[in-house]
Amino acid sequence: MTQGLTAQPAIVALGGNVGDSRQIFTAALGALEHTPGLTLLAQSAWYETAPVGPPQANYLNACVLLQSALSPWELLTELQSLETRFGRRRRERWGPRTLDLDLILFGQTVMTEERLTLPHPRLTERDFVLAPLLEIAPDWVDPRNGKSLGEYLGALTHSTILRRIVPSA
Repeated sequence: MTQGLTAQPAIVALGGNVGDSRQIFTAALGALEHTPGLTLLAQSAWYETAPVGPPQANYLNACVLLQSALSPWELLTELQSLETRFGRRRRERWGPRTLDLDLILFGQTVMTEERLTLPHPRLTERDFVLAPLLEIAPDWVDPRNGKSLGEYLGALTHSTILRRIVPSA
């Protein structure tokens, strides 16, 4: 863990369409809750969505709000480690996966580096991220331009969302 780093709010998007996505999400959220330096503050409903990319099964998507004492790179490393732990294999861009954990926002950080771009470069194009994100962080604005996330969602002309699912406790 980075010494002296002030804890920052962070948004992570979850996605998956291979295996029992509900069970995988539940286990992945439990693992995030037990990761040193992370506190789970809020979780959205789950959304069944049509896939983007090659033909494949529908996805389950959600967002979580974390408080992170980790740096963005340390958090990214933790997320990628969890993906691997839950059977993620990177074979095809936007292809089927057991678990996808994308770091969407990290405080007001704006950065573009080889391994990490914040905010996530396709955040504004994805209703399956914006809709659950607005449930847990409705007042968050894009740190690049001050635009509300609701504005981005309202501007989309195509929806991939098929239904909203409230996970059982």
